[in-house]
Amino acid sequence: MAHQSDPDDLPSSDPEWREDLSDEAYRILREAGTEPPFSGEYVDHKEDGSYACAGCGAELFDSETKFDSGCGWPSFYDADDDKIETRLDTSHGMRRTEVLCANCGGHLGHVFDDGPNPTGKRYCINSVALEFEDEDEDE
Repeated sequence: MAHQSDPDDLPSSDPEWREDLSDEAYRILREAGTEPPFSGEYVDHKEDGSYACAGCGAELFDSETKFDSGCGWPSFYDADDDKIETRLDTSHGMRRTEVLCANCGGHLGHVFDDGPNPTGKRYCINSVALEFEDEDEDE
């Protein structure tokens, strides 16, 4: 489902995104939806590797930064600032910090300031917005 991470290869229109993504991935990545808590395939995932954007394939999170936060979504305590963007989200009567893929602009989830050391951050990310890349497959 993911594209090359080259911005020139990304869909340029909403119909192209709809064609390339599953209905659920489109709802989350392009319409800032969310999956139900504890429903995503990566909530309890513990393999070594990296997590890439399901919309464009850009590598976003390393499995070494994944932790069990108990919130119902995959959680990471660190992200590469060059790979993600954040912005204020005031939807649903809350003030949260939305996390987006810097490459394709896809909605990933939110980041909170209640994570573990060393960063104190909790990147709470939808499984549908991610694709896991096994560390051992590259060998």
